[in-house]
Amino acid sequence: MAGRTKKAQISVYLEPDIMDMLAHYAAQRDQSMSLIAQAAIASFLSPDSAERQEAALARRFGQIDRRLARLDRDLGISTEAFATFIRFWLATTPTLPEPAARAARAGVSDRYAAFTRALGRRLAKGPQLRQEIMEDVAGPEKEGSSRS
Repeated sequence: MAGRTKKAQISVYLEPDIMDMLAHYAAQRDQSMSLIAQAAIASFLSPDSAERQEAALARRFGQIDRRLARLDRDLGISTEAFATFIRFWLATTPTLPEPAARAARAGVSDRYAAFTRALGRRLAKGPQLRQEIMEDVAGPEKEGSSRS
């Protein structure tokens, strides 16, 4: 066996659905089915396949953990921004007398529709607030570091 220099041919019987998956996978990657099967068999027979799979899972879990941390950070920023806005709004907006309050309530649906249209335009065009905040925060640091 050690003296072989030429590849050996084998015949393998595969279930039709597995054969279809192999053909589809090979076509997607523009590789031969033989090469895909050879890599799969080598991976299956490799003594460190369990360690490689564990390392791949650890990398994937690490990516997921970083994404969740970013989502948590973004949610915290959003919550704080909203709370700051509400505090400011409550501190600066006087209570309306009853006739004016009735008039304001009458136009609320039109104002809300305008708000949702503006929000939709803002979300469609970007950049999002969290991106702008990061750029604003990173801006002075970049300027300061480029001068040194």
